[in-house]
Amino acid sequence: MLEKLELIFQRWKAVEAELSSPDAMSDMKRFAQLNKEYKDLAKIVDQYNVYKNIMSNIDTNKEILSTEKDDEFREMAKMELDELLTKQDEMEESIRLMLIPKDPEDSKNAVIEIRGGTGGDEAALFAGDMYRMYMRYCERRGWKTELIDYTEGTAGGYKEIVFNVNAEDAYGNFKYESGVHRVQRVPDTETQGRVHTSAASVVVLPEVDEFDIDLQVSDIRKDLFCASGPGGQSVNTTYSAVRLTHIPTGIVAQCQDQKSQLKNYDKALGVLRSRVYEMELQKHLEETSKKRKTMVATGDRSAKVRTYNYPQGRLTEHRIGLTIYNLTGVMNGDLQEIMEALQFAENAERLKEGTAA
Repeated sequence: MLEKLELIFQRWKAVEAELSSPDAMSDMKRFAQLNKEYKDLAKIVDQYNVYKNIMSNIDTNKEILSTEKDDEFREMAKMELDELLTKQDEMEESIRLMLIPKDPEDSKNAVIEIRGGTGGDEAALFAGDMYRMYMRYCERRGWKTELIDYTEGTAGGYKEIVFNVNAEDAYGNFKYESGVHRVQRVPDTETQGRVHTSAASVVVLPEVDEFDIDLQVSDIRKDLFCASGPGGQSVNTTYSAVRLTHIPTGIVAQCQDQKSQLKNYDKALGVLRSRVYEMELQKHLEETSKKRKTMVATGDRSAKVRTYNYPQGRLTEHRIGLTIYNLTGVMNGDLQEIMEALQFAENAERLKEGTAA
């Protein structure tokens, strides 16, 4: 492990030197890539320095035990050595996980799309509940969110809602939410008290910029329309809402959240860029999921990933067999336990792949 960490340390120093060179500054795409690599390697280098210090102290205490005659001094050295050996095991496990090749998309912002599925009005209401759940989770983490576009349901909630999460590792946390989320509960409109099943689908995309994908302006058709929903005088009177269509793929993105047409255009372009980029990402995920047993990072958007059972206060995460009896807490944004469990399952699978290789 020390040899591998030393190689990473040397690479970190090389990237640091390259970032300071005039050549890197003249190529912004290259500079952005180097800067990201530098920050990623720095996290491992920090742990490497701590690990090296622990190993040095272990050697010192072992030497004391082999040469020192004073019993009291030897006892102190033995106690410290036991603590250091425990820390060594913990550090090695932590570093081993850090050395698993990271998905390069993980550190990016996330674009999240929630759509009501089967179940009519109840599905739209559930989509609204999921949106609030994600908002509360982001509030707990101190993460910034931006509403992009939405279509309200006839009885409340949303037929569709799209928003950004702007935070480091936002995509790495939210990517496991992609899939079909099923809810079992008694709708407000149900007079007989019967439990109904409906669903909402979630798609999570990494937000990409112009360095990641080059969209030609000539390939994009721009349509303007009046925004709908609450928003004051500009709604239904000003053509501020923007719909963009990528002609080669037929992919569409729109934004009506801002009063400014220019701001709506920029937001819609960001979503369009992410959706076009995601076409290639989906191919990668589908190939990856074929090789894996856990199917955590599946490329299948139609896969049922989670069930929210209100009568029993139960949430079931189907991919890893996790059941939590704290549905109220989850719907109030307490998602960390689920996300960590999914990340752990994914890391365990990738670690197994690395060992097999």
